[in-house]
Amino acid sequence: MKNNKGFTLIELIMVTIILGILAAVAVPRYMGAVSNAEEAAESATVAALRSAVENYATQKFLETGRYSYPANPFDYIEVDGYTTGSLSDGAWTYSNGTVSHQRRDDNVYTWSYSADDLTDLDGDDRGANVGLAPENPNTAGAAHAVVNGARSTGSNDVDSGGSGI
Repeated sequence: MKNNKGFTLIELIMVTIILGILAAVAVPRYMGAVSNAEEAAESATVAALRSAVENYATQKFLETGRYSYPANPFDYIEVDGYTTGSLSDGAWTYSNGTVSHQRRDDNVYTWSYSADDLTDLDGDDRGANVGLAPENPNTAGAAHAVVNGARSTGSNDVDSGGSGI
């Protein structure tokens, strides 16, 4: 009786082909899941920034009788990855009226923000919240460009499939 211990070359090739097919299906799904998770985290951070800015304005109204927004929306909330330097993977910055976030695929998403008085109401010195148009805009407010999750590509020019916020 002959005892064969081991696999034939055909069996090894078939297993390799099956593993290759599984990898070809699994990797894009994994990358899509990572992109969706990053987009959801980004949405939560933008919502937290908007809420912090509105809370600041309400507190200012209670203290001084006038609504106003902070000069930097990151001053009143702790955000993981916030930096005052240049963007890197997962980093958030604020500069010249623009909130920016760089995703891990090097795509950069931006939102507009303005602490300037863009309203016509007395006692209301609010500007435009993160990614939103000003409430009750005056002439300057009507001209304010609203950017809400606009994507610009980084060095690898990869479309993450996310739509921004």
